[in-house]
Amino acid sequence: MGYTYKDAGVDVEAGYTAVRLMKEFIKRTYDQNVIGDIGGFGGLYSLDLEGMKQPVLVAGADGVGTKLQLAFIMDKHDTVGQDCVAMCVNDVVCHGAKPLFFLDYIATGRLKPEKVAQVVKGIAEGCIQAGCALVGGETAEMPGFYKDEEYDIAGFAVGMVDRSKIIDGSTVQEGDVLIGLASSGVHSNGYSLVRRLVVHDKYRLEEKYDVLGCTVGEELLKPTRIYVKGVLGILKSFKVKGIAHITGGGFIENIPRVLPKGLIAQIQLGSWPVLPIFELIKRWGNIEDREMFNTFNMGIGMVLVCSPQDVDGVISQLKSDGYPCYAIGRIVKGAGGVVFIR
Repeated sequence: MGYTYKDAGVDVEAGYTAVRLMKEFIKRTYDQNVIGDIGGFGGLYSLDLEGMKQPVLVAGADGVGTKLQLAFIMDKHDTVGQDCVAMCVNDVVCHGAKPLFFLDYIATGRLKPEKVAQVVKGIAEGCIQAGCALVGGETAEMPGFYKDEEYDIAGFAVGMVDRSKIIDGSTVQEGDVLIGLASSGVHSNGYSLVRRLVVHDKYRLEEKYDVLGCTVGEELLKPTRIYVKGVLGILKSFKVKGIAHITGGGFIENIPRVLPKGLIAQIQLGSWPVLPIFELIKRWGNIEDREMFNTFNMGIGMVLVCSPQDVDGVISQLKSDGYPCYAIGRIVKGAGGVVFIR
């Protein structure tokens, strides 16, 4: 007999099994706008344009990055999917858009249906938290390209906002206040540095600190918080002038992206609780403060820019909706960027 696809390392039957295992998670994300079922050549989604004068689609794509290597080491795969969703939908909502649907791409060296199903379980959970539908995706088995036990994840989210309600930072002005929404942990950025500090010592991931309430490995695998529902709730009642998702580049790179020329974000250190994991990372690597703020979220995963008169109302509503938040600074005149004061 001649060679088969399976002889080359690709098991199509494993792919069928993976799809069957995924279905129960995927269907939990469906809303009334999803048309059809998984298995087609494309995901179908009907747009509800009621109340929209000039609907604008907002798209975002991202992955999880080297945080995945911790999932491999700990053999825990049910949370990193949420990270992938969060990195996309949190970007989309920065423009005031409601995420509508999400697609994923999972590539692996050898397809293990149960493991892939756990990844998709996390993706589905992220979609539920974001209020969007998981309408499709792709699972690629590429033997020899990836290691057998490893995989990569990428995702793509599409949202929609009325053109007149797009948030782009253009109306931010001197005196506006920065409201920081608390992160759940390290989220999905800075893990190349984190891994340098923890992976070389296999026991460090298993260490348990009272301030963490869990092992270091468990803390580092906590999924990225999804802010979509909280932010969309605020937009119904208040005018938000700018929104920054604190991802790679930390405070120093991301906050200036929503500031007009001639303005600086002045951050008041001590105005929010820095999570214990960041204190540990700083100590393990003897890392300078500016490097920490240029790499990690430092306990703040998203920043809203609002007028001073709206601050109390925004903070009160966010806290009531389950999003801890703090007034962390203000906008001042300057050449641009971020400054920190004590």
